[in-house]
Amino acid sequence: MISTTLFPGRYIQGADSIKRLGTELSRFGQKGFAICTPFFFEKRLPILQNDIQKVIRIKAEKFNRQCSDEEIDRLSSIAETQEADVIVGIGGGKTVDTAKAVAYKLNRPVAVVPTIASTDAPCSALSVIYTQTGSFKRYLMLPKNPDLVLVDTKIIAQAPARFIVSGMGDALATWFEAESCKTKYAKNMAGDLCSITAVALAELCYKTLIEYGHLATLACENHAITPALEHIVEANTLLSGLGFESGGLAAAHAIHNGLTVLEQTQNHFHGEKVAIGTLASLFLTDKPMDVINDVFSFCEAVGLPTTLGDIGLSDISDADLMKVAQSACKEGESIHNEPIPVTPEMVFYALKLTDAFGKKRQRKV
Repeated sequence: MISTTLFPGRYIQGADSIKRLGTELSRFGQKGFAICTPFFFEKRLPILQNDIQKVIRIKAEKFNRQCSDEEIDRLSSIAETQEADVIVGIGGGKTVDTAKAVAYKLNRPVAVVPTIASTDAPCSALSVIYTQTGSFKRYLMLPKNPDLVLVDTKIIAQAPARFIVSGMGDALATWFEAESCKTKYAKNMAGDLCSITAVALAELCYKTLIEYGHLATLACENHAITPALEHIVEANTLLSGLGFESGGLAAAHAIHNGLTVLEQTQNHFHGEKVAIGTLASLFLTDKPMDVINDVFSFCEAVGLPTTLGDIGLSDISDADLMKVAQSACKEGESIHNEPIPVTPEMVFYALKLTDAFGKKRQRKV
C-alpha cells in the first residue's frame, strides 16, 4: 500500500510578509501576472506595486468573482499574451483557485497570497470549479501544489471576522474526514492512502481550532494580531490544507456540494456550508454525544451556523432537502469515503436532525 503526502513549495506567514512578495516572485522569473480580488486590485495593489516592480515586472487583472471555466479561459488568454513567467493569485479562495488553474493551463509556477483566511484552498493542488451562477461543477486536480504561499496576517486581521470564522468551518471538517478516510482505506486527493503525518496534522488542526478559535475571532473583530490569531490562520490555511488534501475528503464536503444546488445558500460562504456538513456528518456516522456537544459548542462560540436557517434554508421543503441529499450522494462524491454505506435518505435525516438539535440548543440560551 502506497501513501502520498502533499505540501506547497514554500509557506510564509506573518505580519507585513507581503513586503517580501517581489523578492519571492523573482525566484520564478522576471514577469508576473497577478489575478486580484476586486478590493485588493483597487485599494491595496497600487500601494504595493511600486515596491514589487523594483524586483519583478508585474501586470494585474481584476478577478470576476467566480472560479468558472469561462473565467479561467479569459485570464489564461491575458496571461499568455503578456508572456508571464509566474502566475499570482491574491484574494480569497475562488481567486486563488482560479490562479492555480490558470497556472496549470499555461504550465507556469503559481504563487498564492490569501487576503482572508476563509478556506484551505491556498496550499492545495486542487481548484474547485463552479458554474457561472455559483453551483459546484467539479474538482480540478492539479499536478502540483503552489510553489509559494504567502500569508500576511496584518491583512487577514483587517478583514471582517466572518471570513476567518468561515475558514474555521472549512477546517473543522479536516480531522473528521481524514479519520473516515483512514478507517475506510479511502484514497486521498493524490489517489493514494493517507499517511500518519496527514492524520496527525488533521488532528492538530482540530485541537488548534478548539483551543484558540474563540480568542482568534475576538482578535479579528478588533483587528488585533495576536498569537491566537496566528495559530488559527495557520490552522485554517496550512494545517487544514495539508490535512484535507493528504488525508482525504468525506461527508462534510460532499454535503457542502449538495447545498450549493439551492440558490438560497449562494450568499453563504464555503466554510459556513461545510460546517453544516460537518455537523450532519456527526449524526450520520453516529459520533458519541460528547463529541457532538463539543463541536456544536465550538460552532456557537465562534459564530458558525448550527441550523439550516443559518445558511438561508429556514423554510426549506423536504423535497428541496432531498435534492441536497441526492446531490451529496452522487456517484464519485467524497461521501462514499465514509466507513459506512451512505444513502440520500440517511443524509436527509442527518440534516433534519442537525437542524432540530441546533434549534434546541439555541432555545436553551
